[in-house]
Amino acid sequence: MNIVTEPHISGKPIVEPPRKRPVRMVRWFIIIGLLLALLAGGLVWFDHFRSQMIAQFFANNKPPPTLVSIAEAKSEVVPNLLTAVGDLAAVHQVNVTSDVSGRITDIMFTAGAQVKAGTALVQLYDAPDQGDLANFKAQLTVAQLSLDRAKQLAARQFGPQATVDSAQAAFDQANAGIAKTEALISQKLVRAPFDGELGVRHVEVGQYLTAGTQIVSLTDLSVLYANFTVPEKDSAQLKVDQTVRVAVDAYPGRAFEGKITTIEPQVATDTRNIRVQATIANPEHILKPGMFATTTVVLPDKPPVVTVPETAVDYTLYGDSVFVINEKKADDGKTSLTAVRSFVQTGDRIDGRAEILRGLKAGDRVVAVGQLKLQSGAAVAISPNPPPPIPAEPPRY
Repeated sequence: MNIVTEPHISGKPIVEPPRKRPVRMVRWFIIIGLLLALLAGGLVWFDHFRSQMIAQFFANNKPPPTLVSIAEAKSEVVPNLLTAVGDLAAVHQVNVTSDVSGRITDIMFTAGAQVKAGTALVQLYDAPDQGDLANFKAQLTVAQLSLDRAKQLAARQFGPQATVDSAQAAFDQANAGIAKTEALISQKLVRAPFDGELGVRHVEVGQYLTAGTQIVSLTDLSVLYANFTVPEKDSAQLKVDQTVRVAVDAYPGRAFEGKITTIEPQVATDTRNIRVQATIANPEHILKPGMFATTTVVLPDKPPVVTVPETAVDYTLYGDSVFVINEKKADDGKTSLTAVRSFVQTGDRIDGRAEILRGLKAGDRVVAVGQLKLQSGAAVAISPNPPPPIPAEPPRY
């Protein structure tokens, strides 16, 4: 048996040498890594570039100035007025009624007519009373004759004094009966108690009228009362003979003047108001009792205050404010205007202007129209259109 020996075989295990990665694969990974790095850098650069462009766009793209109308704050003496609400009442007004009951035989007035005091209005049936009057007049005649005869006999000592006294009593009874009957007859002829204007008729001829039933209303419209109330805190400013202006809805823009004639001497405990009454002349008879009235008491003038148009004030829950116009000059010499919100303390509003008690001084320019489109610090431009004018004849209430 022949044994072949290999010279290169040893007792160690045979291990294959490691294979080297091809050069082409390494190059491919390097290229992909570079591409990813370039893409990430491009994204970062694009984001930075976009941010710069947006900032530059908004920096150069300023909105145009807002057109506004402006007004100048003025220092002026404003009327010192105390406004309240009330109603009108007639100085003389009554529902004409009858004192007695009876059947209406004649109506001697026309509804809505002007009548004088004592004008006959309604006649009730008075024939029985007229008969009684004739009876008492006849008794008076007989009593007069008896009294004269008794006096003559007594003067001649032919008759006793008792006969004279009896005749005098009969004469007086007849006179009393006549006076009573004439009073009853006058009660059945209803007359106007004062001058005035009649209202709507409520009765008809032949109707049985009970005592106290309304026949017609009678109102004197020449003078009226304006009754109103003011708060307790304002009562110290009121005095008799102060001028009062009254405005009613039926005649807008028109004021009727009068004088305070009565101030209630006590304050109502439930409302803490004091009742005031003014007298208003009504020569045209256009004011009517019962009209709702806005009354304005003219008080002594207050010191001058700063005022602006009422449209310039922005009234909010957070406070009242105005937009004040500030003027700035740039380095190139151009002037720019900005509107800055300024909070103010307001007072009364009279004739389209508002009192500014704090936060503004005379001469300041404020935005009168267009402030709803503004924010504090916004650029503005003066509109060629002036602010809306105050009415030539503003209502005095």
